[in-house]
Amino acid sequence: MTPSLSDLIRVFTRIGLMSFGGPAAQIAVMHRELVDDRPWLTEQQFLNALSFCMLLPGPEAMQLCTYAGWRLRGVLGGLIAGLLFVLPGATVMLALAFAYANWGRLPVIEALFLGVKATVVIIVSQAVLRLARKTLKRADHWVIALASFVALYAFNAPFPLVILIAAAYGMMWRAKSGASAAQAPARPTSLRQTLLRATLWLSLWFAPIAVSYASGAATLAKIGLFFSKLAVVSFGGAYAVLAYMTQEAVDTHGWLTPAQMMDGLGLAETTPGPLILVTEFVGYMAGYTLSGPAFALAAAAMTLWATFVPCFLWIFAAAPHVEWLTTRPRLTSALSAITAAVVGVIANLSLWFALHVFFEHVTRADTAFAPTLPVISSLNLAAVALASLAAFLLLRLRLSLPLTLAIMAGVGAGLPMLCP
Repeated sequence: MTPSLSDLIRVFTRIGLMSFGGPAAQIAVMHRELVDDRPWLTEQQFLNALSFCMLLPGPEAMQLCTYAGWRLRGVLGGLIAGLLFVLPGATVMLALAFAYANWGRLPVIEALFLGVKATVVIIVSQAVLRLARKTLKRADHWVIALASFVALYAFNAPFPLVILIAAAYGMMWRAKSGASAAQAPARPTSLRQTLLRATLWLSLWFAPIAVSYASGAATLAKIGLFFSKLAVVSFGGAYAVLAYMTQEAVDTHGWLTPAQMMDGLGLAETTPGPLILVTEFVGYMAGYTLSGPAFALAAAAMTLWATFVPCFLWIFAAAPHVEWLTTRPRLTSALSAITAAVVGVIANLSLWFALHVFFEHVTRADTAFAPTLPVISSLNLAAVALASLAAFLLLRLRLSLPLTLAIMAGVGAGLPMLCP
């Protein structure tokens, strides 16, 4: 089904505004909007695209959204979907970064978003169960999902390693099983066309950096190069590169303090859009520290450009090949195993998010076996109560998600007045 541009804009605006809670929640919202509520993508198309995006550097949810738009309306659809996924959160983050730089932490905003985050816990829990039921059809896929969860949660294994092991298993299983090959269609586009697309987007990516250097704004260009490097190595999303970004931004460059860095991550977790929007906060604070408010805006814009334009490069260069790649027997088996691993990845993200919503403090031992554990005395009873209310509104009263989010945001904002 090919939607009209107006329908495409309306639906992806909804996705962008409701994309709280990190990739697990964002993928859940996209699945509901694009697969469950309307027949725009099939279950298999969605899962193939998700598995593919997990292999790419950068925010997988944003890339999945861009791919979905491209699949529905070509490059224009991909641009609309990708931009609408990022811009609402980027606008909110810019406003919060401005307020933070001038006035410090904002308790009212944190209270308002507590209700939203409590709702997201319920949404994510539903998504994990639904995804597991639909994708884990074989016993070995259940094992892959469980092993991926344990590797990430208990042993803090590198995300790319988990995905690569799952892919290797899938390819070996295909070789041993001798399953018949699917009928492969012709390759959808030539290598020359792919290289032209890649060259175009690569030129767009580095154009502002080159202009900055040429005009004498070397510091702005340096910021662009730093976040461009992050865009290439950010396999596994924001958390996978958080330690490196913190070390460079805090220790090496001195753009912000460790406390400011953690506050920025907290703000990114409470705003819609990908968690990698924490880079916008870091870029703004870098510009503010170096040259004041005006330069902070330029630095934030450069950061957004260097962070998200590469996502369009990866998708528009590779998207035409995804359907063709999924007819390759070994790759199909590898993607199937990756999809199973993704269930474990999302379950781990969901648990991590829930622990940080329900508890003020968590701890992790500095050992090989080091699961994230809550500090029981720091249980946030308000968050538990809000999550219970959200579950009642969504599961019992079956209110729409936007209405539930609006109600929960209002209740969260009112809690400090009710319980000072």
